[in-house]
Amino acid sequence: MKLRNVLSTVLISGGTALAVLFGYQHLAHKPVFTQEAVKIPANYTGFENNPPGQPVDFQQAAQAATPAVVHITTVIGKNQASNNLPRKKNPFSDLFGDDFLDEFFGNPQMRSVPQRASGSGVIISEDGFIVTNNHVIDEADEIKVTLSNKKSYTAKMVGTDPSSDLAVLKIESKGLPFLLYGNSDQVKVGQWVLAIGYPLNLETTVTAGIVSAKARTLGLNARKSQTPIESFIQTDAAVNQGNSGGALVNTNGELIGINSAIASPTGAYAGYSYAIPVNIVKKIVNDILQFGTVQRAYIGISYLPDDAPDTEKEKVGYKEGQGVFVRDVAKDGAASTSGLKAGDYITKVNGVRVLTGSEMVEQVAGYKPGDKVSLSYLRDGKEATTSVTLKNRAGSYEVVRNTVLDKLGAEFENVDKKLVSEFGYEGGVRIKNLTNDGMLSDQNPSLKKGFIIVKVSGKAVKNMDEFSRALEVAGNSATLEGFYPGSENVYVYGLNDLQK
Repeated sequence: MKLRNVLSTVLISGGTALAVLFGYQHLAHKPVFTQEAVKIPANYTGFENNPPGQPVDFQQAAQAATPAVVHITTVIGKNQASNNLPRKKNPFSDLFGDDFLDEFFGNPQMRSVPQRASGSGVIISEDGFIVTNNHVIDEADEIKVTLSNKKSYTAKMVGTDPSSDLAVLKIESKGLPFLLYGNSDQVKVGQWVLAIGYPLNLETTVTAGIVSAKARTLGLNARKSQTPIESFIQTDAAVNQGNSGGALVNTNGELIGINSAIASPTGAYAGYSYAIPVNIVKKIVNDILQFGTVQRAYIGISYLPDDAPDTEKEKVGYKEGQGVFVRDVAKDGAASTSGLKAGDYITKVNGVRVLTGSEMVEQVAGYKPGDKVSLSYLRDGKEATTSVTLKNRAGSYEVVRNTVLDKLGAEFENVDKKLVSEFGYEGGVRIKNLTNDGMLSDQNPSLKKGFIIVKVSGKAVKNMDEFSRALEVAGNSATLEGFYPGSENVYVYGLNDLQK
């Protein structure tokens, strides 16, 4: 039976869940920083690897790692506007003031009470870069970081990636303890691991367990992204609300994952916890620091999901244990010129064996557009290998810079000129997909996918390039004018806070 059918609830384990009122082995080329040549931090002084054949000792790993795991608290909604409903006249306001008798005269609450949330984070450099979960700091107006020695700092947001549920913060300090990267590709089922964080608003807490599975997919990141990356390390180390963003380390004290989620019928730990592999973490962090946004690379295929029903597997003739079944090859995708065909089974990515889609995604996530990878595949029982130059989401080999488009929460595509010519336009941009929590849908609840944009702030746009440039020069606000196919009506939607 599938894991997701066994577990009645899958919960994100930190961040907003503790809201309390009132109170890459495959690194990108030319990375901003790596840990290859860094001086071993002081928190590893005197560390000795566990000798082979001897009982496992968690003490040294815990002592080395705990100083580099931080407590993160956030304030959400601090700057929210007050309720703007009209205030009823209070006949006693001249004597007592409006606030005092509001509740007796039915006036609406006029002040927003900020929410406070709690999670964990991991220091990854001596000058204060910290990695945590995106859901720990999502929508936060203030982020406070407290070290194990009780020193506190106000953190600055550097960048986020909802697709992998990761975020990078920065505090201003030097000589900080930090965790050394391990290699999550070398993590084995059955090995001992430690989970370190600040569960339930407690002080630094260390729990131990073993790796019980790898390359798990839970569907959590699909809530925030149309292109989620999930290939969790599953452990039985106890993790609770507040552990999110904390460290999963091996017995050598090396960071091998960022704790992200628990599976539970109650909301508390019930036997399983999940961590983002550190090789994915390294790649995401480097991309954010170097480019301002994650360089997501694509093979250009659709594949049979790991949890596809048996009826679908039978329909396409899927055979268990062969590899990742290719359902379709995108016409202009990276794989289209490399010999891959629908019905092939991808078996290796750069020599690394992959049996599931999540394993393949984990390997490809270590590369950026323009990188070449070798793909081994099975066709008619025979294995072959081909070289694929990965592309970006737009179908080119260029690195992607952070733009206004990234904030909108939508996927766009150019439209055929014939589709808009009858309206007197030479082109346009269609909303192909739309998330529920992006800027477009947040500010325009009535907007639907399929909408064709032909003007930005009154200026005609014929394609994606013109659309992107128009938004970049629009300033802090813009209007999107267009129509829905089959309708003669023209609609105008507004956008604000574009430069926020």
